[in-house]
Amino acid sequence: MASPRLETYCCPNRDAATQLVMNFQPEVFCGVCIGSASISLLLTILQLLPKKGQSPRKMPKASSSSTILLLISICDILGGLGMIFRSSVWLGFPGFIANISVVNGTDVWPSTFCVGSAMWIQLLYSAGFWWLFCYAVDSYLVVRRSAGLSTIVLYHMMTWGLAVMLCVEGIALLYYPSLSSCENGMEHAIPHYITTYAPLLLVLVANPILFRRTVSAVASLLKGRQGIYTENERRLGTEIQMRFFKIMLVFVICWSSNIINETLLFYLEMQPDINEMPLKNIRSAALITWIIMGVLNPMQGFLFTLAFYGWTGWRVDLKWQKREIPWESMSSSTVGENAYPSPVNYQSNINDSKKISTTDSQQTDEAISMLSEGNTSSDERLTRSSPIYQGW
Repeated sequence: MASPRLETYCCPNRDAATQLVMNFQPEVFCGVCIGSASISLLLTILQLLPKKGQSPRKMPKASSSSTILLLISICDILGGLGMIFRSSVWLGFPGFIANISVVNGTDVWPSTFCVGSAMWIQLLYSAGFWWLFCYAVDSYLVVRRSAGLSTIVLYHMMTWGLAVMLCVEGIALLYYPSLSSCENGMEHAIPHYITTYAPLLLVLVANPILFRRTVSAVASLLKGRQGIYTENERRLGTEIQMRFFKIMLVFVICWSSNIINETLLFYLEMQPDINEMPLKNIRSAALITWIIMGVLNPMQGFLFTLAFYGWTGWRVDLKWQKREIPWESMSSSTVGENAYPSPVNYQSNINDSKKISTTDSQQTDEAISMLSEGNTSSDERLTRSSPIYQGW
């Protein structure tokens, strides 16, 4: 699971609340993390592999939104691998991990492993949060026809730059002046927790607003394409809205336990003695949500693929198939057209005007196809309702 408590535990003089959750059934907790992360990892890869009997997704042109969805899945896969590795070492070498708690110890490798594995998990999931925010931004810009593949470079700079900067800044403040002698006090821990949960809270607050505005813009595009709002277009708009809803539902399910757990642990930290009897229910709730985090955090990768693409099936197609290169087809068609010059046709001016009139409709179809990628029924309805399909 991804929690700033993992980095806090690397300090020998850690706080009592962190000690409480990290020492609660560590074998069971690590086993839960390994099991959940392994299942999610296998199912996520299965979802992304090509399937037998399914044609590849056809897009009007390359989409930055589809690239972002793939990058989110990659971040989840790499984060899950970090969880499996960390929990496996924790279970397999308990003596090695016990050296983390030794104050002024001479062996630096346990602390190095603790910090490195925790930062790996935290960095990748934070990057996934930023990519999810970029997906909401890109969806809105695509509908507004202000985005494209060129913007993916800006998304990379923002996502990886902010993720690395916030992670390094939070770790530097937490381990000041050094890892072996971390400063006690909330003033050093709070910046670390803020930098960790800032992208998560950003997604919770900003993404629903962006998704709602995107759905409204899609409805306007569908109405303006032919001047009417048919049943097929209404269904397509509803499916795009449901896709956004599923994405946010998965995000809330997987990460709400983290917010609840941190709230409870911070409340315990402010108490003079967290072992008092009146705090028993709060301690129990914190421990329960801690285990829930170990189950739900790694499952985000698989659940997101269900929200993105739906269930793609079990039959995997690992055979290599030659695909036509776009510029080869363009060059061959150009040669065929130029080999025999066509005579002057007085209908050409009329055809050109019709092409110009359908340009906006083609751009609308492309924008909506990017948002509904992975939904075959939506793509088919969009194709049938497009002016090109109708023979304009």
